[in-house]
Amino acid sequence: MSNCSTPHINAKSGDFGKTVLMPGDPLRSKFIAENFLENPVLVNNVRGVQGYTGTYKGVKVSVMASGMGMPAIGIYSHELFNFFGVENIIRVGSAGSIQENIHLYDLVIAQGACTDSNFAAQFHLPGTFAPIASYELLSEAVKAAQAHGAVYHVGNVNSSDVFYGDHVDVPTGLDSVYGLKKMGVMALEMEAAALYMNAARYGKRALCVCTISDHVITGEETTAQERQNSFTTMMKVALDVAVAMENR
Repeated sequence: MSNCSTPHINAKSGDFGKTVLMPGDPLRSKFIAENFLENPVLVNNVRGVQGYTGTYKGVKVSVMASGMGMPAIGIYSHELFNFFGVENIIRVGSAGSIQENIHLYDLVIAQGACTDSNFAAQFHLPGTFAPIASYELLSEAVKAAQAHGAVYHVGNVNSSDVFYGDHVDVPTGLDSVYGLKKMGVMALEMEAAALYMNAARYGKRALCVCTISDHVITGEETTAQERQNSFTTMMKVALDVAVAMENR
């Protein structure tokens, strides 16, 4: 197999499966590979992102970290889509709920991704662009979530460029999220919008499935170890989607 290395992925043609699961955390990538994939092989470790390929229910599947933020997932998804034959990327991450009815450990399946990012400017589009998930991936994720008995919510997330914002407390909550909350946005995360835009640009498929790791309104939160090791329902859902999409 020929080497088609890029500045951020040192791998050969055929090293990645058709579908790549993409957590932000390299340790979550390692956890998925070691606990769910059969015969996982480390195919990339440039900058320690830990990309693995193995099989799940007989289907070749890869998992590789994206790091944090839209610039990072923008780089990795661009290279996977354009140089390694990847057709589907499923972000499996954590998100902060901004709705009272969405609780810790619930799944949010991002039908769309609002953003305050300037990522779309590179595409020279008139007006604004609405980043949305692949319906095929989304519908399979809903089926898988139901099959696993997960508590899940489908709708909008917000992909933010900042984690530590200069917030002002107001009686209805943080002023920076209240507008999103009243518009029905489910949760805050930092990558989906860029992933969805790259998928749209290159004719590929993308989906973001997140587990609620903290609640912006109530202040509840999970630990770093819990985020790394216990979001297993989300992982199973994404892997089942990969299996369902293998022959499409």
